[in-house]
Amino acid sequence: MLIDTHAHLEMSDYDEDRDDVLRRALEGGVRQIVTIGIDRLSSHKSLKLAKTYDFLFATVGYHPHNAKNVDVQVLDELARLAAEPETVAWGEIGLDFYRRHSPPAQQIDAFESQLDLASSLNMPVIIHSREANSDVFEILKKRKGKVEGVIHCFSGDVNLAFSYIDMGYYISIPGTVTYKKASLVQEVAAHIPLERLLLETDAPFLAPVPKRGKRNEPAFIVHTAEKIAQLRHLDFEAIARQTTENARKIFSLPVL
Repeated sequence: MLIDTHAHLEMSDYDEDRDDVLRRALEGGVRQIVTIGIDRLSSHKSLKLAKTYDFLFATVGYHPHNAKNVDVQVLDELARLAAEPETVAWGEIGLDFYRRHSPPAQQIDAFESQLDLASSLNMPVIIHSREANSDVFEILKKRKGKVEGVIHCFSGDVNLAFSYIDMGYYISIPGTVTYKKASLVQEVAAHIPLERLLLETDAPFLAPVPKRGKRNEPAFIVHTAEKIAQLRHLDFEAIARQTTENARKIFSLPVL
C-alpha cells in the first residue's frame, strides 16, 4: 500500500485518460493520492476531483510561478475551499528563483501571506523550493512551531533535510531518486529518519526509471519506493508501511 503525496491530476495531461490513470494506480497498490493546487483554477479542479473520487484529496494554493496573481480576494476564495473536508493542505507554495515567472519580491510576499493564512487555519503546507533554499529556510525558520508540512521534491543536502526535520517538516522524495546521477537526493533518502520521509510522483513530471521520459503517473511511485528500499537496505513493505503512516499523519488522511 502506497500513498502518492504530490500529483497534479487536474492538469490537461490527463484529460484523455484520467480514469485509466487512476485505475492503474489502484491496481498498482496506490491507495490514496493528494492532487495539488497551484493557482485558483487548479485548486478548484483539484477539489472537484477529490469530491468525485473518495481516494483522492486536494490542496489549495498559489505556486511561486503564479505569485504575481495573488491578492486578498483570491486568498479569501482559497480559504473557503480549504474549509472543505477533502482539502488536506495549503500548497504548493514557496519560491522559485530559477524560472522567475513571477518577480522574487512578489514570490516572497505571496509565500509569506499563504504561510500565515495556513497557520491561522491550522493546515499543513506543501513547500516548493528551487534555487531558493536559503530564502525558503529563513522564511520557514521564522515560523518554527507555528506551521509544519512537507518540503516537496526535496533537492537539498542531508544537513538541510535534518534542519527542516528539526522544524517539524517531512521530506518528500520524487522519482529523481532513481536517476543515475542523483547522488544528493539518494543520500538524503538513505539517511533521514524513515518517520519523516514521504513519497511523491509530482506527476506528470519527473517520471522515475524505468519510465523516465514518459508522462509520469501515480502508479509509477512503486519504482521510487523500490529504490529507497534498496538504498536503505530495507524491505519494500517497510518503506510502504512507514511512508503511508507518515502521509496519513501529516495530512490527516482516513484509513481506507
